[in-house]
Amino acid sequence: MNAFPILSLIVWLPALGALGVLALPRANLQAQRAVAMGAALLALAAAILLVVLFDRNQAGFQFVESFAWVPSWGISYTVSVDGISLWLVALTAFLTPIALAASHGAIERQERAFLALVLMLASGMTGVFVAQDMLLFYVFFEFTLVPTALLIGIWGGAGRRQAAIKFFVYTFAGSVFLLPGIIGLHLLHRQATGVATFDIATILASLQLGAFQLDPAAERLLFGLFFIGFAVKAPIWPFHTWMTTAHAEAPSSGAIDIAGLILKIGAYGLIRFNVQLFPAAAAWAAPAIGVLAVISIVYAAWVAYQQTDMKRLLAYASVSHLGFIVLGMFALNAQGIAGAVAHMVNSALTTGALFLVVGMLAARRDSRDLRAFGGMWKATPVLGSLTLILVLGAIGLPGLNGFASEFALLQGAWRSPGIGWRYTLLAVLGVALAAVYLLHMYRATFMGEVPPDLAQTPDVRPRELVLLTTMATVVVVLGLYPALLFGPMQQSVTQIAQGTLQYLASR
Repeated sequence: MNAFPILSLIVWLPALGALGVLALPRANLQAQRAVAMGAALLALAAAILLVVLFDRNQAGFQFVESFAWVPSWGISYTVSVDGISLWLVALTAFLTPIALAASHGAIERQERAFLALVLMLASGMTGVFVAQDMLLFYVFFEFTLVPTALLIGIWGGAGRRQAAIKFFVYTFAGSVFLLPGIIGLHLLHRQATGVATFDIATILASLQLGAFQLDPAAERLLFGLFFIGFAVKAPIWPFHTWMTTAHAEAPSSGAIDIAGLILKIGAYGLIRFNVQLFPAAAAWAAPAIGVLAVISIVYAAWVAYQQTDMKRLLAYASVSHLGFIVLGMFALNAQGIAGAVAHMVNSALTTGALFLVVGMLAARRDSRDLRAFGGMWKATPVLGSLTLILVLGAIGLPGLNGFASEFALLQGAWRSPGIGWRYTLLAVLGVALAAVYLLHMYRATFMGEVPPDLAQTPDVRPRELVLLTTMATVVVVLGLYPALLFGPMQQSVTQIAQGTLQYLASR
């Protein structure tokens, strides 16, 4: 199967589906929906096959596809997966048909364009997670800006245009730092080895074998360039200000992809580049980044509690979750990194599902304000029950998906020389605050007496029931069997952690 281009299939099927949607007559919505969903489901089937065929006993890159793109410059189309990127690819493929299904009936204008942009965004995000060539990574990384900005700017809320512009300007400005970092690493590697390449695996092998060594000043400079680019995209404090506006104005159905995965692109870049390629600089910067992570956790959790707009509350919750993820990855040990990767998947699932719930509630009340609700459990008991499962999963209740990943990354941070117990104890405060703001949201929405005008509110419709039940089932299964998530990534995270220790010892 390694000769079969399964990764390219997963990357380009949604894009081909988008072209198919745009080729259909504008008035034929049923055919457009069918083509879009068909492309998304085929990509999901290929992603499931990828997970099944993935060799969990192998640490390196698998399913490598490569051909020369610009040979004279060392640029190639090279894609692959390892234990770090496997679940992010699968998650993208899983959330895309859910986003498409959620848009049915919720998008009132230009639905054909909406479907095409969601599919193009899925291709771009998958490309980020599988790109082994750094310049190819950058192309996909930048491409995700376009469909995301258009989804927010066309189908978002009242402040959608300002939110779209802010999103594009902030994240593009972060990318301005990323490109010089990529080019600088390429030039230094070519100068040291005589090999012109943008291939991550080749550069990593040169570093580990000692054929390519960075002096501390150059390594820290490159680390800083990559870090700024990814920290803005993640985002962590103080680079987070664009995100809350973008999330609040994003369309509820499209927000599943935006909330669930667009933030994880930055976090993935931090692991793939900053931690894996610059271990000495990562160890040097870990205490300072730990401070930023803890501030993100506690500050965002506290601000989330102050929100009455449910979307803004969940947006700040996402910033807090990213703080945990960054804390775990810069623990620079296998437990912390594994917990961070697993938490990227788990938080994407729960946050994306809760954004979907907010969209359902807003459609029934024409409001996202907590004060406009109350007693919804009596009117919508099924919706209330499914939402409770998702809220408890986001909190990290034992037995649901968030617990194992949060526990693993906090334990890794506690054992880390660069992070340590002081930062970890402050991060635990964020766990308690998460329970406060999420349960506050749930109580204000579903508990108490139902307002007279909400007493006849319809419960979940069949399509909504299928979507929420699917996501809640995954939350429960991953909570009861976390080894399903941790197993395939173990060899890769162990390799990164051991490579970091060996490199630091050799310096």
